[in-house]
Amino acid sequence: MQSFALDAFHFLLFSCLLHFFYPAKGQIYRYQYCDGASNYIYGGMYEQNLNLTLNSLAVNASKTGFYITTIGQSPDTVYGLIQCQGYISNVDCQTCAGTAADEITQLCQNKKEAFIGYITCSLHYSDSRFFSTANSIPRYALCNVQNTSNRALFDRQLGSLLKNLSNSAADSPSRYAAGGIAHTAFVDIYAMQRCTGDLGIDDCFSCLEYIISYIPQTCNGSVGGQIFSMSCSLRYEIYSFTPWSSPPPPAQTASPPSLLQPNSTPSATTNSKDDGTKSTSRTIAVVVTPIAVALVLIPIICGFFIGKKAKRKGNAGPEEYDNRSMESLLIGLDRFRVATGNFSDEYKLGEGGFGPVYKGKLPDGREIAVKRLSSSSGQGLEELKTEVMLVARLLHRNLVRLLGFCLEEEEKLLVYEYLPNGSLDKSLFDPRKRLYLEWEQRYKIIVGIARGLLYLHEDSQLRIIHRDLKASNILLDESMNPKISDFGLARLFSGSQTQAKTNRISGTCGYMALEYAKKGHFSPKSDVYSFGVLVLEIVTGRKSSSFRNFMNLQSYAWQHWVNGTALELLDPTLGDQWPRYEVLKCIHIGLLCVQEHAADRPTMSEIVMMLSSYAVTFASPLRPAFFVPVEGFESVLAAKNYGGAQRDGSVSESLQQSVNEVSITELDPR
Repeated sequence: MQSFALDAFHFLLFSCLLHFFYPAKGQIYRYQYCDGASNYIYGGMYEQNLNLTLNSLAVNASKTGFYITTIGQSPDTVYGLIQCQGYISNVDCQTCAGTAADEITQLCQNKKEAFIGYITCSLHYSDSRFFSTANSIPRYALCNVQNTSNRALFDRQLGSLLKNLSNSAADSPSRYAAGGIAHTAFVDIYAMQRCTGDLGIDDCFSCLEYIISYIPQTCNGSVGGQIFSMSCSLRYEIYSFTPWSSPPPPAQTASPPSLLQPNSTPSATTNSKDDGTKSTSRTIAVVVTPIAVALVLIPIICGFFIGKKAKRKGNAGPEEYDNRSMESLLIGLDRFRVATGNFSDEYKLGEGGFGPVYKGKLPDGREIAVKRLSSSSGQGLEELKTEVMLVARLLHRNLVRLLGFCLEEEEKLLVYEYLPNGSLDKSLFDPRKRLYLEWEQRYKIIVGIARGLLYLHEDSQLRIIHRDLKASNILLDESMNPKISDFGLARLFSGSQTQAKTNRISGTCGYMALEYAKKGHFSPKSDVYSFGVLVLEIVTGRKSSSFRNFMNLQSYAWQHWVNGTALELLDPTLGDQWPRYEVLKCIHIGLLCVQEHAADRPTMSEIVMMLSSYAVTFASPLRPAFFVPVEGFESVLAAKNYGGAQRDGSVSESLQQSVNEVSITELDPR
């Protein structure tokens, strides 16, 4: 009995420490299904309807945790469904939905039907109506590596709990139920079950019963597990993972036959009243005393760790992150030397702002890119710490993935996934390579960068300002998908913070917003400004720094815009293979982003909506920051001192005509 009580104490203590040292992973576990039966044509009406569907699902997911939509007409109709787990917050639901909408087309390229799921949400689209039809084929299972010591008892109690919850979930309007049951004196079993909101009562119950029967094939004997299908899911653990309204009820003395093992029979051993009367007062004391001590000590110990964690959290900057996560990314210097041929010039990819970048190959065949911070970089170590602590916690298909880092023998190294097409500037500004950068790819790059920035500004758990967005910091993978890189100058915003100020202005001339370059003020809108310059570069194929005599790209674009000659800005290497409305839309967005006053610039969520829509009226852009009139450029607004649209919103007749070329119809976004 003493040993049993001490084991319980150790378990409670371990659970307490586990809670503080191992935070939840969010939706890092991903599973997907891509139907290879039919493909859509890139640039066709189905793809356009799909983009609108995914955007609508991502925007509306957090309102109720469940949303369905139908967009388009046959044969290009797209049916979409998004579902979040019932125990997550609206913010987490929105974050997961955005990630799902971003990743599903990448993982299931040009497929007319696809499904993607995470721990906290799932998304399904198809060219066929699938609503109200149960699909209970399990697509993914996760099992706890810890096994129960009494499998028969655990399975019997879990089976009873899951059966009750499947009935409750099917009967609930939300198609969701959660609860618990006592397993031992110190351990409870918690579970939740959910169906998609479109299913009827019978279909929901059948789906849940099917995936319950799948547990013995996957997680038999485990103290925790999760089973996912297209239409329903379940999870069970020996710790609470939902906001419980009440403690689990006591274990039943007689449980029904196990649903996990249909052929098993209930244990012959049952509790009786005589068992309690046979316990002596001495035995009670032996059991109760250690428990009482545990109840006193555990809050003190947990409080100690909470205090230390809160103290660390109070410090501003990247130090608030868990050092254990950093340690897991440490890689020995010898591995880098072998992978890069001891940093030989043969492996060198290029030179960055803080040092050279090398291509390497690990023993398992994976190709990597190693950034070697130069010893002459005074801020090198700080830049490395910032990049490691931020990028390691960011998961998005339009952000470069950090694999590890090294701090040995005065070396400061960062290792990333290798992206074969290099940085955007190498393709965009090279006279030969730009010939292969067609408009469809350029538009795809613009949209991808916008989604990556939206994730940094609004959708990730951290609010991050990049501060150095430019063409050389956009990397391209094998499919020419853009990935934002180089977070050495990034800054983290906490809580409701929307802007900050610095005395050390760092960044790249031509991409810096006026308020940042002059006064050190930065915010998400300063990243928006950099994005606008980048968009104009992608459209024109010209560097912002390629102009002379104090002229700049945004002034050049603005004067073409107000003269109604915006299409003359387009890179001539594109020929005539481009949709006029997309080109004008991108120029319009670029000019909206580079306006002088930060408050006039759109947010990244508004920009993504503009890029995803085909019939939305845009605001008229105001004159850009750092405006310099082009010598010899005859502007229809010359008499108005190139004023164009005024801050009161009025515009000249000629400018209004050019704007109407983009604004086809007015449609309220979903």
